Amino acid sequence: MAHDARAFWVAEPGRGEIRSEPLAAVAADEVRVRALYSGISRGTEALVFRGRVPPSEFERMRAPFQDGRFPAPVKYGYASVGEVEKGPADLRGRFVFTLFPHQTRYVVPSTAVHVLPVSTPPARAVLAANLETAINGVWDARPLVGDRVAVIGAGVVGCLTAWLIAGIPGCEVELIDRNPARGGVARALGVRFATPETAAREADVVLHASGAPEGLALALQVAAFEATVVELSWYGDQDVPLALGQAFHARRLTIRSSQVGSVAATQRTRWDTRRRMQLALRLLESPTLDALITGESDFDTLPEVMERLSTNPGDTLCHRVCYPQDSTHV
Repeated sequence: MAHDARAFWVAEPGRGEIRSEPLAAVAADEVRVRALYSGISRGTEALVFRGRVPPSEFERMRAPFQDGRFPAPVKYGYASVGEVEKGPADLRGRFVFTLFPHQTRYVVPSTAVHVLPVSTPPARAVLAANLETAINGVWDARPLVGDRVAVIGAGVVGCLTAWLIAGIPGCEVELIDRNPARGGVARALGVRFATPETAAREADVVLHASGAPEGLALALQVAAFEATVVELSWYGDQDVPLALGQAFHARRLTIRSSQVGSVAATQRTRWDTRRRMQLALRLLESPTLDALITGESDFDTLPEVMERLSTNPGDTLCHRVCYPQDSTHV
């Protein structure tokens, strides 16, 4: 079969390349999607690009439509937005989100695509996977009306988490990051901003999403008596030293992990991952979230872009990848 798609692969740790891909015929229960945009989940994909997924997590870290194996060569990613070119009549021509890697076209089961609400622009929908993670983290944290909430780490997941909680009446949300430039994003999202030095103490709920051990240490410092710290970061193969002496026991603190692979226990009896994703796509109707998309590049430049973002991300939050719009060009 002729090569009729192109995909981004991590060829070896620290080096990516664009490869040709054959596309299979579309079965009755499948769709063919032409990609319009994809999003780079910078924290996780930087770890994958650098070959820093620990062997113990090779299977748990697999993306739904990943090809290859860690550390490399591997085709990895989970934030693709496109248009259904071929498939059931009710899906043809619809804009959809799919947990697929960076690829110009692909064939997946019809059940794997999520139709975008009419009011959610495809270009913004690249945030869907990150927003789904933030929703799950908020469910795990269970903030209540009027709580003082600290969110540490103003990356995409941290920003989305703070934005979600700010919608709870009476909640005082502080987004904390060591980069003062994140203050502008916090203001756009309608939340207070602080650096680690100026962060308020006595938070009723703390969510940590910085990906840095220092951030988790700060989370324990700002937490109030019997507060819960929800850990949203994933560290790859990095060891995380944590001082559990000092006031940790006297203040009866709790550290709870949150991971998007399973629906939060508080919601699991009524929600599945599909319903959770539909909620994320519906919430992406808000134009406020465009503040989180801080860069854009063409698909063909992905090898260079991933190398740069994995070593020197600068002020990047979500980086959006744009695909050729000519349906005959792959």
